[in-house]
Amino acid sequence: MSEEKLASAAYSDRICLNYIDFLSASCKKRWSFVDAIYGVIPFFGMITRKSPATLPSSSEPLKDLALQIISTQVSDEINIARLITLARQQNIGQFDILLPYPLSDAQLDVIRQEYARPLDLEQHDDRISVKIPLLSH
Repeated sequence: MSEEKLASAAYSDRICLNYIDFLSASCKKRWSFVDAIYGVIPFFGMITRKSPATLPSSSEPLKDLALQIISTQVSDEINIARLITLARQQNIGQFDILLPYPLSDAQLDVIRQEYARPLDLEQHDDRISVKIPLLSH
């Protein structure tokens, strides 16, 4: 799958993750038993099996890591919360997610609950703008 399909620039230099293509890639990948377990663990915790140093080289490690955590075995809301957590771990505080359809307010609330930290979500048709506020220690 091409790099342009998985993440592309939008709204100036803002990162846009194409959730549709992540799901498509997830459907095509061959699942092992361990992959299936990682996909459905409810308290996922964002532990990936490979460190960024051992992943195939690409322009953005976020795309490679996202392919490890996106699962068709869980809801879109959980997958999106996982993407947001992964972006935070990669020090990406602002980005967009392109979706196959607009989400309802209830679905946005589920994402906020699943993420369980302060989070600004704005929906623009089939795109969600995500802003993770900086937390002071």
